[in-house]
Amino acid sequence: MDLQIIAESAVFFLFATIVILGAVGMIFAQRVAHSMLSLIFCFMAVSGVFILMGAEFLAAIQILVYLASVGLVVLFAIMLTRRQILEEDFE
Repeated sequence: MDLQIIAESAVFFLFATIVILGAVGMIFAQRVAHSMLSLIFCFMAVSGVFILMGAEFLAAIQILVYLASVGLVVLFAIMLTRRQILEEDFE
């Protein structure tokens, strides 16, 4: 086998693992900010897969649209929501 094919397959499996772990981390995160960080890792790895496929335009759109727009909206939603204060927070 060619060394380039092996390296490309290894990078693809690395990106695929990051996508899967980011999606699972987004689902099971306890805090919304941690969920958002996992979502950012997932989107960045998806754009890396697009670059491996030779679709640089789709990778740029993935980063610009999803990371910038959707991520910014979710972060504003996190900042603007009121947090429920529990009694255990005072201890």
